[in-house]
This record gives sequence, structure tokens and C-alpha cells, in this order.
Amino acid sequence: MVNAREATRKAIESTYEGVCNIVEYGDILDEQTKITSQGEIIVLEGQPCKLSFETISAANQSDMAASVSQRTKLFIAPEITVNSGSKIVVTQNGITTEYSASGEPAVYFSHQEIMLELFRGWT
Repeated sequence: MVNAREATRKAIESTYEGVCNIVEYGDILDEQTKITSQGEIIVLEGQPCKLSFETISAANQSDMAASVSQRTKLFIAPEITVNSGSKIVVTQNGITTEYSASGEPAVYFSHQEIMLELFRGWT
């Protein structure tokens, strides 16, 4: 069973086409001045990952154009902790985009899936 799980994880990770940095907002202590300020803290850097996109079209069409939205899902190793609200900077296919984790991840033995939304600033 362990070998099958390891093989499954290896197969999923072989599809990872991107890398991400996970950033949180918090207290930063300046070692020289001993002054604490608020800012971005890189929690994890260069983590292999994969973005998956799903386009959703509206079921009803009216006089106006049908609405279309896109859902973005991040696939990443299961042992990585991504707090809700973290900024996730993903580079995949030569494009870098900033997202925020929009909820609790679905964690499996081989990977985890995190729904993302475009990063709109720290709240």
C-alpha cells in the first residue's frame, strides 16, 4: 500500500509545472533599530505546484452577454501549510500571478487542493 501511495504522489507531482511563494502579512522586527513594523513575510519559497483552471459559464442568458467566470485551483504537496488569506505568488508557463487562498484546503495523502482568487490586497 505504501508503494502505491508513493507512486501516486510521484505521478501527481510529475505534473507540477509551476513554483510558488507563500507570503503572510505580519510583524517584522528590525534587528538594528528593534522597531516592529507590519509587512510581508515569505513563509515558503520556490515550492513546486500546479494551477488548474475551470471556466464556468452562466446557465441563463439574458439580453446582456452571458457571464463567464474562472475558478483557479492550486495543487501542492500535502505537508505544506497554507493559511487562509495567505498571498500565493505562482509562476507557471512563464506567467507570474498573485492569488490569495480563499478557504480551507482539501488535503489528500498525495497532494492538497486549494481554491484561489486573485490577490486584491491585505485585509
